[in-house]
Amino acid sequence: MAEMDTSSSGGHKKGPGVKKGKKLSTRIDLTPMVDLGFLLITFFMYTTTMSKPKTMEINMPYKDPNLKIEDQTKIKASTAITILLSKNHRVYYYEGLGQDSSKSPEYHATNFAPKGGIRDEIISKQKAVEELKRQGTLGPKDQTTILIKPDTTSTYDDLVNILDEMSINDVRVYAIVDISPIEQENIHTTETENGVK
Repeated sequence: MAEMDTSSSGGHKKGPGVKKGKKLSTRIDLTPMVDLGFLLITFFMYTTTMSKPKTMEINMPYKDPNLKIEDQTKIKASTAITILLSKNHRVYYYEGLGQDSSKSPEYHATNFAPKGGIRDEIISKQKAVEELKRQGTLGPKDQTTILIKPDTTSTYDDLVNILDEMSINDVRVYAIVDISPIEQENIHTTETENGVK
């Protein structure tokens, strides 16, 4: 048992008429502090083993064994919309994949506004794909596909905003792809024609 003696040796001189008092000693038992220390160590060791690491869930695509390799990554132009992120939070988009070199796609400009922005265009494309499914032009497994192409002048905030739009609109199939030099040139031409600096 640990003890601590805090009695003082009286540094004052006492005069002839002062009576000498009893010296009291205070003893502090530090044994419960040791128990408390071990209790805390045990508690923290237990709680750290109970906490599980947080991970992001990734839904992997279904792999059809009967599907040919060249057809696995094929995207139908009728289901696709390409979104280009540019400077000053501007968003450009066009229908399809833009792979036809003989015909340049028609670029449209918009922004991230809740009304009249890119969200409305995504919803419109989803409705168009559902209509094509009803007509039988597309199969039941075909889904709206969005290609996101950030320009070198776009910001990280724009990319986060467009990924939020994918989550808000429940877009299941989307990909972040490198922007091509032709698309960068088309954005520059569209901005020049509209007088955007």
